Amino acid sequence: MQSTIRKMFSDSIPKQLNILPQVEDLWSAGLQTHEGHSSSVLSVAFSPDGQTIASGSSDTTIKLWDAKTGMELQTFKGHSSSVLSVAFSPDGQTIASGSSDKTIKLWDAKTDTELQTFKGHSDGVRSVAFSPDGQTIASGSYDRTIKLWDPKTGTELQTFKGHSDGVRSVAFSPDGQTIASGSYDRTIKLWDPKTGTELQTFKGHSDGVRSVAFSPDGQTIASGSYDKTIKLWDARTGTELQTLKGHSDGVRSVAFSRDGQTIASGSYDKTIKLWDARTGTELQTLKGHSVSSVMNEPNFNSHSPISLSNAWVALGGRQTCSRA
Repeated sequence: MQSTIRKMFSDSIPKQLNILPQVEDLWSAGLQTHEGHSSSVLSVAFSPDGQTIASGSSDTTIKLWDAKTGMELQTFKGHSSSVLSVAFSPDGQTIASGSSDKTIKLWDAKTDTELQTFKGHSDGVRSVAFSPDGQTIASGSYDRTIKLWDPKTGTELQTFKGHSDGVRSVAFSPDGQTIASGSYDRTIKLWDPKTGTELQTFKGHSDGVRSVAFSPDGQTIASGSYDKTIKLWDARTGTELQTLKGHSDGVRSVAFSRDGQTIASGSYDKTIKLWDARTGTELQTLKGHSVSSVMNEPNFNSHSPISLSNAWVALGGRQTCSRA
């Protein structure tokens, strides 16, 4: 269960570094490790076609990888501090990155050219997301605000204020009509991106909300928290539908499968868990290194083989990103 890079250079890897994540027996031997960052990997994103993976690191760079071979394709340099979040545009042509340097940068995914730098946040940018039509970028910051930007001009369109602590995660609904934000203030808020109006506040977590995600049909929101749980919410009414318990430490990231039937959660407990989104049943657990982020592959759905090989990406807390 080694990456292409490890196999090519296995003889020259110092013994103390040649340590692979562990996989439970019920998983097929599909774990692939992409190596190249010189410091911790903090965020990951699949391109819309599933062929490329972008990773952001505390080494201040973004790297692009071939999702099949694990080969490093490009390195984007320009941020002056850790890259906390990365996202592809819906057409896959552009990458947005949010950084501790308080900026958002846009990059040409093919040429690694820096296209724009958005300045306006007064603290690190913890999350970035494109609207489904690619015409707007949302950013969430430790400064407690969410900002909307025009990716073509770099113009700041809106600033949403309402959270009482840093914003850790932002996500657009599939129809682009709503934005969800998760905060260290333990709440999830919904916003109208056109008017900036706060629509709802979901309360239920007993600690900060680390990640939010919409189901593909937009009817459900999943939230992962430092309180070790994942909660499912009715996006329209704000009703708490389920609480998924099983992690032994804070939940860092959540993601839905394309068909909405499965949820993946990554935790500080060094596991990824898969859950039945309808019943809340825990389906599988993948054990490895510290998980910073999980993201569903665009072509994955819950009718794939139960091994779920090549279905999810997990980011390690060291210098690698691993594809399961």
